[in-house]
Amino acid sequence: MNYELREMLPGDEKRILEIFQQGIDSGIATFETQVPTAEVWNMEFFNDCRWVLENENNEVVGWCGLKLISKRDCYKGVAEVSIYLDNKYQGLGLGSILLKKMVLDSENHGFWTLQASIFSENEASIKFHHKNGFRTVGIRKKIAKLNGVWKDVILLEKRSEIIS
Repeated sequence: MNYELREMLPGDEKRILEIFQQGIDSGIATFETQVPTAEVWNMEFFNDCRWVLENENNEVVGWCGLKLISKRDCYKGVAEVSIYLDNKYQGLGLGSILLKKMVLDSENHGFWTLQASIFSENEASIKFHHKNGFRTVGIRKKIAKLNGVWKDVILLEKRSEIIS
C-alpha cells in the first residue's frame, strides 16, 4: 500500500478527531475523556509541525502535532509530541514516518526539545519513541487519575542535535 505524508489542512480535523477518539477509547493513550471540538483542538496545537499520513484512498490514517508545554519564554523551544494512528494502521512502521518528519520540521521551526508523556502500560508507544531517538527522563508516579484510577506516566524527550 502507498502512503502520502503531507501537511495537515483545515478540512482534516474531522478525521483527526475520529482517530483521537480511538486513542481515548484505548484507555492508554491520553488523559482526555472526550474529543474536543475542532476549534479547541486547533487552539491547543501549534499551527506549524502538523502532519498527516494518507492511504491510497486519500483517507487520513495518522497524524502528529506539537503542543506548548509552557507559556514562559525560556521554554519556547520545547514542545509536547502527539502522534496517533488509526487502529487498523498501527504496527506497520507508519508512525516513524510521521515522527521523523515532525522532528525535522520542529528543528526548522526552532524547537530544541520534544517531549512525550506516555502511560506506563503503553509499552508499544514507549518502545516506539525509544526506537525514534527519545530517551526516558523518568517516571511520574500517580501523576493524575483517569476514570478514577491513578496513572503513572513515563516522561521521554528528544534533544535536537542541530540546535544548540
